[in-house]
Amino acid sequence: MKKILLFILLSLTSFQLFASHIVGGEVFYTYIGPGSGPGQSMYTVSIRLFRDCNVDCGGNTHVACLPTESVIGIFTNALPYNRYSNYILPLTKTETISLSTYPSCISAKLPVCYEVKTYSKTITLPDNNDGYIIAYQNCCRADSKNVLGNASTVSGVPGATYTAVMPGKKILSSGTNSSAIFNLKDTSLVCYQSNFTLDFSAVDTDGDSLSYAFAPAYDGGDFLAFDPATEPNTPAYNSVSYQTSLGFSGTQPLGNTVSINPNTGLISGISPIYPGRYVVNVIVYEWRNGLQIAEHQKDFIMRVENCNFPSVLLDPSYITCDGFDLSFKNNSTSPIINSYYWDFGVQGIDADTSISATPTYTFADSGTYKVTLITNRGQQCTDTATTIAKVYPGFIPDFSVEGSCILNPYQFIDRTTSKYGVVDSWHWDFGETTTIADTSILQNPFYKYSAPQTADVRLIVTNSKGCLDTITRQVPILDKPTVQLAFRDTLICTKDSLLLNATTGTTGLTYSWSPNVNINNTTTATPLVYPSSTTVYNVTINDKGCIATDSVKVNVIPFVTLTLGEDTTICLTDAVQMFPNTNALYFSWTPTADIDNPTIKNPFIKPSGKTTYTVVATVGKCSATDQITINTVPYPQVYAGIDTSICYGSTASLTAVTSAPNFNWSPLIDLARANTLTPIAGPQTTTPYIITVTDILGCPKPVSDTVVVTVIPPVAAFAGHDTTIVVNQPLQLNATGGAIYAWSPSTGMNDPNIANPVVTLGSQYDSITYRVLVSTPEGCSATDDIKVIVFKSVPDIFIPSAFTPNGDGKNDIIRPKVVGMKQYNYFRVYNRLGQMLYSTSTLEQGWDGRISGILQPSGAYVYMAQAVDYTGKTINKKGTFVLIR
Repeated sequence: MKKILLFILLSLTSFQLFASHIVGGEVFYTYIGPGSGPGQSMYTVSIRLFRDCNVDCGGNTHVACLPTESVIGIFTNALPYNRYSNYILPLTKTETISLSTYPSCISAKLPVCYEVKTYSKTITLPDNNDGYIIAYQNCCRADSKNVLGNASTVSGVPGATYTAVMPGKKILSSGTNSSAIFNLKDTSLVCYQSNFTLDFSAVDTDGDSLSYAFAPAYDGGDFLAFDPATEPNTPAYNSVSYQTSLGFSGTQPLGNTVSINPNTGLISGISPIYPGRYVVNVIVYEWRNGLQIAEHQKDFIMRVENCNFPSVLLDPSYITCDGFDLSFKNNSTSPIINSYYWDFGVQGIDADTSISATPTYTFADSGTYKVTLITNRGQQCTDTATTIAKVYPGFIPDFSVEGSCILNPYQFIDRTTSKYGVVDSWHWDFGETTTIADTSILQNPFYKYSAPQTADVRLIVTNSKGCLDTITRQVPILDKPTVQLAFRDTLICTKDSLLLNATTGTTGLTYSWSPNVNINNTTTATPLVYPSSTTVYNVTINDKGCIATDSVKVNVIPFVTLTLGEDTTICLTDAVQMFPNTNALYFSWTPTADIDNPTIKNPFIKPSGKTTYTVVATVGKCSATDQITINTVPYPQVYAGIDTSICYGSTASLTAVTSAPNFNWSPLIDLARANTLTPIAGPQTTTPYIITVTDILGCPKPVSDTVVVTVIPPVAAFAGHDTTIVVNQPLQLNATGGAIYAWSPSTGMNDPNIANPVVTLGSQYDSITYRVLVSTPEGCSATDDIKVIVFKSVPDIFIPSAFTPNGDGKNDIIRPKVVGMKQYNYFRVYNRLGQMLYSTSTLEQGWDGRISGILQPSGAYVYMAQAVDYTGKTINKKGTFVLIR
């Protein structure tokens, strides 16, 4: 995912940059009053320096702290910039500014804090005509993305020089001036890839008008390491070297997407695309009565950090030249964008919107539209941007080529069409790989190739509406012209004449035909010939020295031969193809109603009854006629019978009907009497049986029909597991396996014709075996039994007193016998220490004398069991049993 980056006005933090410590600074002055002598003025001169207070300095940190005093130089503002004096400015103010209120859209709230030190001194200067330049100079800046390094400095990056210009009497003949001072707003945060605004304005106590501009920042002169006691060099000062290959300069320190408002000092635009630090220098100009009187600079370093912002980053414009559909997307991939709102700028309607992240919109008409995207519309964290959509379909690039061989130039002709605007530029690449000079910007250029080849010719073309398209076409470059003959082998009758045709697609050619026998106009592309016998005519074409030859064979016949063959019989509704034996070229069949194409040699005919067809075959003025009669016989009829169903293991009698004398069945498996129309089928699975018949009346094609025998699967009748009850205990049986049920005997049963009757047996019964007949709707059935044992006791749980788990199949498992219960809760086994060894709540399950596969020793064990009888009473049983090995 593309990272979202943050611009922070931040100082250098890398330990490798040694003396780098100054984030930014400015020099300014304030008029105090007249000096102690005539022609003098008093000023408080100040320098303000910035350092990142989140970075330790001094000691072993390799980052210098801000000094306790600073040195400035004052120079006459005229060549040769004589030094008036140097002054040591003591530290007068230390403050810390921090960013306390972060934009709510930023997730990574990086600390932004600056130590700001101000150094000031009141000095007296003689009033002069040229004014003064106040300068502070030192080493070193932080490494930055838009400025080249300097190997001569300790830190490897250029130093910094800050200046202020004080007007003289030539500029300010009367009055006094205090310089403008930039506002202390250096804790702003701006998210990368977003439209941002930074307030870099200044205030002027004199009320002068101010203007602002980007300008190249000054380097540190001869300073190679930080030295607060060293005086600055004499003007003029060199600027730092910007990374122009990346699009940066002093007037565009953040690239061409960011600008400064000359009236307000607001820096705005779209953040640069490269992460890193950026040196930005702003000059403020002071204007009084329409005259610029003074200026001074402040530069700072912007550092790129990560942050999340729902930014909008659109292409400057979108265009479609081949339709009315345009697709849009936000080039920003901020992870906190959760909604999109697009307005495609169509006037007069409200439905030209979308909430898709990547919408495609179909414009109803051509034109230029203003498209707006709002991310997170209606939320606190949102962003908006606009772009232009141009809809000008009907721009189709095309070109043609004229030329015959490498001896002459080929002409390339632009055939591009544009419905809107006009075609206004062309760039040709003629595809010759041995040179780079095979290009042109003319609309219809000529180009001469050096050797035969297949050239990939490309044309890039634009129009006045901004459309741009490319077409590439392979063009064969030949060593001789290509002759295009209308035909190379043809047939005529002795009565006929024939027009030959040879072209190359190029005008201005010369032609020569031979032999000069029965031919007119031998020097044209289209001579007329009338040979009396088969003749080969040769043509030679000359295109400005490019020679090509070819030939045409004219076959001559004295008459047309035609034979259709014997009359035939086909199956009714079938089609038959005709194959006449003839030397003719052209044909006319009648009647035409049953013929797919009555003008070809081999048509398909589909007669609706017995029909006689006539064909006239011709070559020029010669012709012949023949006829053929086609008789039709209907297909034989067959009916395999009605589909049927049988129970598994049963058979079905099939009955087929046909008028044909010959028939056969398939498959033959599970089919008896297969040589009759009434076979017996006994399949085990559903099977389709096919009867195929043939006739002897003239239609030899077989006809088939199918009957399906569906086999009902075996009925899985289940009456239930044998069970026990107590006297008068209601027992509900539950049979499965079919749809229809019949129980017998019906003793004690409330309804013997349902799947789940209730049985109640008195004390006169010891046991009864019930049988259920289970049937399907198709009549298939099966039976199953269930034995019910009647105990004369009350409902109870019976536990054996001992068991012998020795694997002999007898008494190997101990399990309870539950009588008269409607619910079985559990059966549990414990050893003498009270540890539970086994538990189950499933009837017929029991303990095999093992724990995790390990045999347990012989001895006494404790059991507990619980169930609920058919009256709802809970029965608990507890006791011991003996495990015997």
